[in-house]
Amino acid sequence: MAPSTDPGWTPLFLTAGAVVMELGGVISHGAVVARECGIPAVVGVPDATTRLRTGRTVTVDGASGTVT
Repeated sequence: MAPSTDPGWTPLFLTAGAVVMELGGVISHGAVVARECGIPAVVGVPDATTRLRTGRTVTVDGASGTVT
């Protein structure tokens, strides 16, 4: 989870299981790189960095745009 991403984050996507970002849209850097890496991404999640805590298990469904 992150407020947003930029090209410097690209190597981290290779080990990520999913991407959740507070800002962005379907053509934002994080969403595009996630698609290229074949991992689910949900962007535009308000307060994601405060609502999701380290160590919590979440399910990210990029097709429906949900994080549970």
